[in-house]
Amino acid sequence: MRFMTFAPLAAVLAMMPTMAAAQLNGNLLQGLTVLPDYTSQRASSTDPDWQHGNGDARPIAPGATLVLANLTGPGEITHFWNTVADSERHYSRVLILRMYWDGEKQPSVEAPLGDFFGVGHGIDANLDSLPVRDTSDGRARNCYWVMPFHSSALITVTNEGSTPVGAFYYQIDWRRMNSLPANTPTFHASYRQEYPCIAGKPYVLANITGTGEYVGTVLSVRQLTGGWWGEGNDYFYVDGETTPSLKGTGSEDYFNDGWGLHKGTGLFTGTPVMQGNDAGDKTTAYRWHIPDPVAFKHSLLVTIQHMGVTFHKSGAVKTGFGERFDDFSSVAFWYQTGQHRPYPPMPYGTKLLYHDFTNIVEGESLVPAAKANHGAISVQNLGGYSGGAQLWYTPHHADGVLTLPLKVTTAGTYEFLALCTYAHDYGVYQFSIDGHPLGDPVDFYHDGIEEHSVVFPHVLLTAGMHALTITNKGKSDQSVGYMWGLDGYLLTPEP
Repeated sequence: MRFMTFAPLAAVLAMMPTMAAAQLNGNLLQGLTVLPDYTSQRASSTDPDWQHGNGDARPIAPGATLVLANLTGPGEITHFWNTVADSERHYSRVLILRMYWDGEKQPSVEAPLGDFFGVGHGIDANLDSLPVRDTSDGRARNCYWVMPFHSSALITVTNEGSTPVGAFYYQIDWRRMNSLPANTPTFHASYRQEYPCIAGKPYVLANITGTGEYVGTVLSVRQLTGGWWGEGNDYFYVDGETTPSLKGTGSEDYFNDGWGLHKGTGLFTGTPVMQGNDAGDKTTAYRWHIPDPVAFKHSLLVTIQHMGVTFHKSGAVKTGFGERFDDFSSVAFWYQTGQHRPYPPMPYGTKLLYHDFTNIVEGESLVPAAKANHGAISVQNLGGYSGGAQLWYTPHHADGVLTLPLKVTTAGTYEFLALCTYAHDYGVYQFSIDGHPLGDPVDFYHDGIEEHSVVFPHVLLTAGMHALTITNKGKSDQSVGYMWGLDGYLLTPEP
């Protein structure tokens, strides 16, 4: 068959019966000629004075939980849209989504908001797939997974961040039904993380008991060293197997790519985040098992190895297939009947992040003390960053040298992290502290505007003031300028 564009396909998916949604044969619009036997409903953040008001959002204080829907069944949710106004860095990783079916005490869905909608790390990024679609640079999120419930559905979001959510807008479309078959499975999604991955053990994506079908994986990786991380194989152990029925051939192969992962999204697989293969770079990839759900009658264990390129201390490559210790996080998606296995306890708040940004030095605060051999240093107001501003360096030409103060309270070994802007008119820059280079020059060109973390581990610093120097080394052929922007930097003590 020939697939239609996303919008009608997703709409038809929502109209299909729960477990028939994966059967993509025949005319996808045929169901529109069958009169429905349900009542259409919506839970939303609309202004209580819906006839006159426009206060169509809800705030969420730090530590508070907002109830999005408290529904009486039987019924099924067919569409969930939301968008958020939040100044907190990586807000979508510290807003926790939970869904409880039929009065259960432990949620069947428990995951950070962004990860549930296919994009990890607390990053906003576009994604265009069959059951999930994120637009507006990732800030508008849509889910079309069909989520049935027999007696009740409770959906909440908890703000585990340190700043208030200014506005959480949402719409949850659902159907009130006369009945559901007794064996109708319910929807599940479970988040896991290992920072870093545990030596000698594969990373566990899911460990399920019950009867059902596995329907999706979102995997996010932050590299702690450079080189390709994704040589690890995926393994699906069905119903207590000691030898898995499904054995993979590599991480990028599981996500249906080849020769590495490449940024892009599609109906069933994609990589919405692919920053590169250097230390500190982040990747998120997804695979929806809609055409190929993995059936299980009693249990399912899903694992993936953390294997790839490893290095000697000299920097020379040791092997292309060695155990690596990058930061992994994931969400597994499935349908099942019966009570689900308790999920691993989720870390709280900043433990979900790679860094605690409460002590970050904001870039704009450095402008008064910054010096350069030529060009202008100013505060540039930008949306989406904490405080909405950055230090902006606009040299007159190549070879610009920018010097910033770096204060160290306690002597020690640190990881130095800089939150930097990447844009179409940005150059290549070398970081140095007191004249000592940190790693290799970094190319800050990007065909749009993005913020990335630049990370340098094992930086030995004495207590006192130091000079952080950022020196221009030219620009890429695609770039049209030599600019540079700093949202802020963070020094994290290493154990």
